Amino acid sequence: MSNEHIYADAYQPSQIAQRVESMGVAKAQADALTLLVLAVLAGAFISLGALFFTVVITGSELGFGLTRWLGGLSFCLGLVLVVIGGAELFTGNNLLAMAWASRLVSTRAVLRNWCIVYAGNVIGCLGTVLLVIWADIAGLGQGAVGETALNIARSKADLSLSEAFARGVLCNTLVCLAVWLAMGGRSVTDKLLAILLPISAFVALGFEHSIANWFFLPYGMLLGGTELVSLSASLANLLVVTLGNMVGGTLLVAGIYWLAYLRNTPHASG
Repeated sequence: MSNEHIYADAYQPSQIAQRVESMGVAKAQADALTLLVLAVLAGAFISLGALFFTVVITGSELGFGLTRWLGGLSFCLGLVLVVIGGAELFTGNNLLAMAWASRLVSTRAVLRNWCIVYAGNVIGCLGTVLLVIWADIAGLGQGAVGETALNIARSKADLSLSEAFARGVLCNTLVCLAVWLAMGGRSVTDKLLAILLPISAFVALGFEHSIANWFFLPYGMLLGGTELVSLSASLANLLVVTLGNMVGGTLLVAGIYWLAYLRNTPHASG
């Protein structure tokens, strides 16, 4: 019974750090085609979560906070599919910085992973946008879903660069913490529960996720045209949010936990 209890317990933070480090090595060494295919999947998964969020908040009369939180829970679909279904997401892969800091993977290997995965995520998002347009999901609720999607895209494009950057930093801090917590679980249920609060929180709080924005912004542009959702503002948002996501994931999560648990390991100091 004691052994069963030990097995059921979540991994301790120091163990999670080691597992994330090992995961980083494996991801950095994965072949390019595998990375690309799984990255396309992740882009589609996050897009489906973003679309679910859009539909759920449409017409809600629960009040601002509850509506945002319910929408955030819906958005969790994306990361649940990524983590449990298996896919490669750029924002979560910022945790590769732990293996890099321990000198287990090279800078080139990390950048290779990030570039391939980011490209695959974008392909998955844009492909999902096209399918959603063809399916006329915007027409649901007598066109109300399309109005919501357009308003979401416009609000993102209207953010100042400093706002977008700060929201990107905060977003990927929570996303990487969600992945971190999921790595501490031993069962599908553990991982599912670990994801729900950090992800629903970042969505409810209005933080910015670069890959999700590759769905929201192109979708808004196709619905309303570049007159309503500026192409230049959208591209600026995507660039700045991506940089913010990298800072949040690599420094505020991977960097802090590396300092706490891995800096004195033999391979890190050797």
